[in-house]
Amino acid sequence: MKLWCAGLLFLLLAACGKPMPVAQEAFVFGTRVEVQVAGVREAEAHAALGEVLREFDRLHRAYHAWQPSELTALNAALAAGKPHPVSAELAGFLRNAQDLSRRGDQLFDPALGRFVALWGFHTDEFKPGLPDGDALKALVAARPSSADLVIMDNTVSSTNPAVALDFGGYLKGVALDRAADLLKARGIRNALINIGGNVLALGSKGGIPWRVGIRHPRVELAGEGVLATLELRDGEAIGTSGDYQRYFELAGRRYSHLIDPRNGEPAQGTQSLTVLIPPADDAGLRSDVLTKPLFIAGDRWRELSRRLEVTQVLRVDAQGRIFVTAAMQGRLRFEQDGLNVKLVQ
Repeated sequence: MKLWCAGLLFLLLAACGKPMPVAQEAFVFGTRVEVQVAGVREAEAHAALGEVLREFDRLHRAYHAWQPSELTALNAALAAGKPHPVSAELAGFLRNAQDLSRRGDQLFDPALGRFVALWGFHTDEFKPGLPDGDALKALVAARPSSADLVIMDNTVSSTNPAVALDFGGYLKGVALDRAADLLKARGIRNALINIGGNVLALGSKGGIPWRVGIRHPRVELAGEGVLATLELRDGEAIGTSGDYQRYFELAGRRYSHLIDPRNGEPAQGTQSLTVLIPPADDAGLRSDVLTKPLFIAGDRWRELSRRLEVTQVLRVDAQGRIFVTAAMQGRLRFEQDGLNVKLVQ
């Protein structure tokens, strides 16, 4: 996967005469990560950036879905039908994931890891190929869900051996909020945190708002590849889920890692979906997680977004048609002429 294939593209617009932010990059969570800090001395910025990237690496290693980690140890125990003690941090993630999954009609659920693995996405170099049909039918019938988890203190069990946890689509949001907390604890009030297209803003860049671009899901048809841009306000987070991030094509059909648990197949109704989340302690998490059920919901996305209380949404459907909520429209500047954009109330 090419590094520019993130849902959001940074527009590094430096103000004339103002010092550039200090930035560091890494490759974590299977994607490119960049953190920029503005308004502090370079040495102070590098110390803060180092702390943030070390925390990203810790989260990545602790909760990796297919390399040895605390998560894979838990998955092995669940498959064997055995209770397993976990860290207080992981127990907290699981409780939170249960709540978010329930609110999203279980369309996106970290307990669906076996689906992701069956489609071949539990590898860094996945190959095109369809899963065994009987195995897929059996997994759909088993209906794995985070609701199957029983969490007593810090011990986790399940009566459904089909449950396997995968925090892809969850952990990047956790990391956004964790980074913001670490930076604020150091007195840093101006930063931009980008984890594979999930972005959280703090403050501004020398008094100029941070500006980001939303990638066109079919970049080969879109010139520079930027569908729209917007300015992020202090504490806001924006996230995009797209069928171009982890996918393969076979016989002219695109199969992405965003699996619909109702039929066990990659969701087909949406090319990309972006949400803008207002400032909150969990803005980063919600920007990461809530794009997934809305993406998978297809044409039911607006009904579900109302129930999830997500008011600012941009969706590109399978035919390339663009839908935007009224609350989101006022924040966007579309970068291409002739776009057919439909306003949705």
